[in-house]
Amino acid sequence: MAKNFESEITQFLNNYKKEHPGTEARQREGRFRLWDKHIDPELQEGYRIAKVPQDPYVYYQND
Repeated sequence: MAKNFESEITQFLNNYKKEHPGTEARQREGRFRLWDKHIDPELQEGYRIAKVPQDPYVYYQND
């Protein structure tokens, strides 16, 4: 592939970012809000201990 080749999608995204300069900042803010969270190891251990084993087939009802 040529080094100066740019796909239509890349061109579209680059043009979109030029026309909407706050896009990357909003993306980072959304990522921080949804994914970049502090995980408390003590809480995680408590969740692991409290976990109830699940039946192999969850829709099967034991009578």
